[in-house]
Amino acid sequence: MDPEQLDEFVMGYLKKKGFNGAAKQLQEALHNNNNNNGTGSSSSFNSTDYHNDPELTKLIRSFSQSENDPTRYRNGYSNLRSWAYNSLDLYKHELLRVMYPVFIHCYMDLVGKGHTQEARAFFNSFRKDHEMIHLRDLQKLEGVLVPSHLEEMEFARSLRQSKVNIKICQYSYDLLLQYLHRTESTLMLGIINEHINFQVYSGQPNSSSDDIDAVTIVGSFQETADHVNQKEIQWGLLEDSLEDRLEKTGSLLTDSEKGQGESKDGDVDDSNKKRSTEIGKQGSSLKKLKKDKAGNATAKVARQETSTVSPAPRVKSELALPVMSTDVEESILEDLRNRVQLSSVAMPSVSFYTFVNTHNGLNCASISHDGSLVAGGFSDSSIKVWDMAKIGQAGSGALQGESDTNDQVAGPNSRRNYTLLLGHSGPVYSATFSPPGDFVLSSSADTTIRLWSTQLNANLVCYKGHNYPVWDVQFSPFGHYFASCSHDRTARIWSMDRVQPLRIMAGHLSDVDCVQWHPNCNYIATGSSDKTVRLWDVQTGECVRIFIGHRSMVLSLAMSPDGRYMASGDEDGTIMMWDLSTARCITPLMGHNSCVWSLSYSGEGSLLASGSADCTVKLWDVTSSTKLTKAEEKNGNSNRLRSLRTFPTKSTPVHALRFSRRNLLFAAGAISKPTS
Repeated sequence: MDPEQLDEFVMGYLKKKGFNGAAKQLQEALHNNNNNNGTGSSSSFNSTDYHNDPELTKLIRSFSQSENDPTRYRNGYSNLRSWAYNSLDLYKHELLRVMYPVFIHCYMDLVGKGHTQEARAFFNSFRKDHEMIHLRDLQKLEGVLVPSHLEEMEFARSLRQSKVNIKICQYSYDLLLQYLHRTESTLMLGIINEHINFQVYSGQPNSSSDDIDAVTIVGSFQETADHVNQKEIQWGLLEDSLEDRLEKTGSLLTDSEKGQGESKDGDVDDSNKKRSTEIGKQGSSLKKLKKDKAGNATAKVARQETSTVSPAPRVKSELALPVMSTDVEESILEDLRNRVQLSSVAMPSVSFYTFVNTHNGLNCASISHDGSLVAGGFSDSSIKVWDMAKIGQAGSGALQGESDTNDQVAGPNSRRNYTLLLGHSGPVYSATFSPPGDFVLSSSADTTIRLWSTQLNANLVCYKGHNYPVWDVQFSPFGHYFASCSHDRTARIWSMDRVQPLRIMAGHLSDVDCVQWHPNCNYIATGSSDKTVRLWDVQTGECVRIFIGHRSMVLSLAMSPDGRYMASGDEDGTIMMWDLSTARCITPLMGHNSCVWSLSYSGEGSLLASGSADCTVKLWDVTSSTKLTKAEEKNGNSNRLRSLRTFPTKSTPVHALRFSRRNLLFAAGAISKPTS
């Protein structure tokens, strides 16, 4: 076929398909080219009968049939998949990263062209390859059945409008291009070119688990996140806070004075000495023993590590904070003065509260700031609160259950060793104590939040506002205000004296699963099933940060005491540490192999504790995780495992964690029967 005939066919194809603008531009270009060459054959296009030319019609029909053939997607993907799985092990894991985005876009293209049955067959044939990592995404895509769903469903629309960033070494990239060109896989090449951005680096490929950022989503959502993350935030501590006063007065006790003060670790405040329990005494004796063993060298290392951290800036509160009573203030100051300085060589003591006989009914657990009260939320809509002082006086020595008889019912001649709070009409998903421990908040599947008094053992207020189950609720660090999050994709700010929310934070694309306050009370963070974490301004209700990097739903959050860093844990067991000022992930902490349900920073912020469904508590060295050498910064290698210690339980998933003000670590969970 000579060039002029080929040009005529292309022109005819464009006009047949209705691309009149492109046809006009092509004709003008050819006309100019012919004029430059001194020929006058440009009129040949006008003399051609595009609709009656049999050879042209045959060529156009063959193009149209091949474009609309749904088997091209199955054959192209299947061949690419076989080639990737048969590649050398050194490059296989990098080449397999391409398969998931190609898979979902093949499926959505088939749906978009109306091939519903072929799309379902394609989806069911290859979904097992991706279920381990992308199960929730696949469950959402399963609902995309007709072309209109691609526009109506937010998840599908965001996938179509976004691109995937994939890190790949130069040799893997060359192998992929050679395969696509050698096999003339134009369809797969088109999908990859349209929906994937390759970040090619030189050298050998990284191992499959080394790089948490190997696959990331970019596009319109990433552009939105970049725009949001340019906003200025004030991450420092409040002016005239109790910690600020201690620093200014320099009234921190010496190590010897701390050792004497730790014998009073069970005394939460002077007005309630009856709550000094055997647990507190045991914890204090353990801490004294560890301190004696560590000696002066440990104290020096701890002081060196804490002294290298620059002090947090001071900011003003945007909320009208409640006035703290003198007794509570003195109690907190006393705890802060006697705080044990932790570090990588000075580990905390751990007190674990185990629920027994729960019959898989425990949904959540919460521990008060001093560890004297423990609450559990159950599937039967009840909340139970245990006072550790009473259990200690009963001689049990540790919380082994709700102890003597059964978790649900006490014997006719026995007294319950817990307080039963009834009021919800659905499973209780979250419970949290106020900082002084005089109130408990609970959230439930009945869409309500309830405020309870631990002194009156009664329900005080029922807050209604969410439209669907409320997954989490958290008191602010100063009490009075609290935040909640729900299946309705919103988070809300409340105050105890108002039954309607003060602010509604909307923006997540799926359930908001967890919420956490910033230490200065000016921001809240929310984690969602859309795999993102957002930071919200409490005063304006505006989103000021979007953190992108998790590969599964975010289930837990924690803020560092100075307010500079945030940790988030997800369903896969990955923990990510974020710098709030830059919205960048400092380092991923990988070690858990199941959901991370709880996170907590130590009082001075040097350690991070994580509790997981894999029945372990892990301690992470935050100080070293946030410090990178110049060589590591240059190479971009921030993936450094900093697990210091793992505390395995017998068979108890960890529901809750909390560092007390004196840096004793409390944990709680329900023992489960090991699978035989």
